[in-house]
Amino acid sequence: MARAPPAPNVVIMIRRILLTLLAGAAVLLVPWTVYLAHTLPDRYDTGQWRAAWVGFDIALLLCFAAGAWLGSRRRRAAVPLLSATAAMLCCDAWFDVMLGWTSAERWTSVALAVFVEIPVAVLLALAARRLLSGAMPRRTVNLRDIAMREDPRYHRVTRELPGGAEEIARRTGLDRTEVTACLKTLQETGFVRRNRQGTWTSIPQDLREPSPDDYDGADRARVTAFLDAKYANEVALLSWAAAHRDEFGPWSTAQRTSTRLTEEEFRELDTEYRELIARYCQRRRRPAADEKELSVRFYAFPPPETVPS
Repeated sequence: MARAPPAPNVVIMIRRILLTLLAGAAVLLVPWTVYLAHTLPDRYDTGQWRAAWVGFDIALLLCFAAGAWLGSRRRRAAVPLLSATAAMLCCDAWFDVMLGWTSAERWTSVALAVFVEIPVAVLLALAARRLLSGAMPRRTVNLRDIAMREDPRYHRVTRELPGGAEEIARRTGLDRTEVTACLKTLQETGFVRRNRQGTWTSIPQDLREPSPDDYDGADRARVTAFLDAKYANEVALLSWAAAHRDEFGPWSTAQRTSTRLTEEEFRELDTEYRELIARYCQRRRRPAADEKELSVRFYAFPPPETVPS
């Protein structure tokens, strides 16, 4: 039997305890640091010096290897590992410089810290942030996008990606010149890219809905009609999914809930959801043999006072 997730109040309590511990540790470290600054000697002879540094470098090597493996697969576990590796590099730079300051190699240690260890640590931290956020190109749907969506050729072309222009033309029955023109337009708008082998692949984008108020006259009517058709299609798609809910096997799931949030909390929820979707959209550049296209929808809105039948 699957274990039930922790209750929300338990999660909140654990989070508060952790925050209290972190704040308490920060406060307690102040007098402890002052005490060490006045009591520790400037010089100290110790054993196992070689084992300590060799062991540290081995741990650093393993972190690099594991981080590269997890990062290449866009696994979320890479985030804490890359962050830890960045912290270890900063520690390595600090102790190399401080412990070697009185030696003849101090400027070598400084150069390595400034030009190698710290820049690599910054790059690893940025990579961890990128994996965590999974940022995709974000923009608002414009009239050119609407025109492409109204043209059925673009739907036929994008559904056959990845593939070469000739292969897509054969699958769709379109002329090669039509396919090439569609792909070029899609490339200009950031929807597809072409690799060195000549294969076209799709690029996920975070597209925001246009506002009819940003347009005038016929363009406003066109944007309004686009949004009306879009939501009508969404309703039809959800109705179809509900009617065929027993046919999907393990390839479907649903979650419905109600909660009370402030507007700030709602924006935070929306941001976290977009980051999650973006991370999975960018998880793999090449298609897998057992993958399926999935329709994912997220709607959050204040319900009416009387739920419609």
